[in-house]
Amino acid sequence: MPTVLIHEAAYGNVRDAVERVFEIFPLDLQGKKVLIKPNVLRASRAEEGIVTHPAVLRAVVEKVEAMGTASIVVGDNPGMFNYGENEECFRKTGLMEAAKGYYRNIGNDTVKMDFNPLYKDHVHVSRIVKEADVVISLPKFKTHGLTVISGAVKNSYGILPGAQKAHLHKAAGSPERFHEMLVDVFRLRVPDLFIIDAVVGMEGNGPASPDLREIGLILASDNAVAVDAVMAVMAGCDPSRLRFLQRAKEAGLGGYGMEEIEIIGELKPLSDFKLPPLSGDAVHRNAASQALIHDRTHVRPHVEQELCTGCGSCIDQCPASALSMNDGLPAVNAEACVTCFCCQEICPQKAIALR
Repeated sequence: MPTVLIHEAAYGNVRDAVERVFEIFPLDLQGKKVLIKPNVLRASRAEEGIVTHPAVLRAVVEKVEAMGTASIVVGDNPGMFNYGENEECFRKTGLMEAAKGYYRNIGNDTVKMDFNPLYKDHVHVSRIVKEADVVISLPKFKTHGLTVISGAVKNSYGILPGAQKAHLHKAAGSPERFHEMLVDVFRLRVPDLFIIDAVVGMEGNGPASPDLREIGLILASDNAVAVDAVMAVMAGCDPSRLRFLQRAKEAGLGGYGMEEIEIIGELKPLSDFKLPPLSGDAVHRNAASQALIHDRTHVRPHVEQELCTGCGSCIDQCPASALSMNDGLPAVNAEACVTCFCCQEICPQKAIALR
């Protein structure tokens, strides 16, 4: 039976909650390579509640440091707003400092993986996700217009660099298929531990809503389905109505019934918590949201001639071999480009723009 920990916390004393997490869910980290993945949707201030709070990340990093870990990497790939600005997102949110020197731009190095051909035959995943011995996921307690809640399963969408996320949004075509596709991404590399920042949560039209909610909790589990189900109940949503949880259960990833989960702590629904529509129409039928997704799927790298030195770093790092040198400047094969935008991330001269 999976276990979910519900522990009181504030950002000033979150280390106590993190210590308790590792007592309940012990990990052997001695000599291991560990990836710590916060939720970094976009460049924002920590107090906006859009990303995992720096205090939570720092507490986890310091705990992992103390456990004899061989190497630590902290990283994420931002959402559809900030492609090519991975480092800027970490700096502005305060997560760069909280990472204590372990930050890595994980969008720069990817591996090709087979995927569900209903959406794409293959995707490119940050290499560290596959190479890490242990992956610790740090989601944020938020709502989401398409998935209703954004927790443990949804946080794994960030293993995909660049505009692949927008392509999959578009390929899904409906809220139900998007839920199912999320589970396919999650299964590419299931994290080993989930620690959800629910000290300050988000309600309303997330994942970038101004409607913040003081919750004062850390949620944790080694099972994503269980902790997302608990999160849904707290938010006043029946987990059985969420297609991504149904699909995860069908895939053998765990059950979402409260009778199937051991809860350590007190599970209390949040009064009058504001959820987006359960149908997913908040995004799927929203013209502005769909226009953004459409635009992102057509974005391609463009070389700024006056800045480019022809060093070839972008060509060397392109996982799809979509770049080649033409008259001293990199040229993009639009058909071969997988829109991971590693080229823009790696360019030392910042000579590649997205258009």
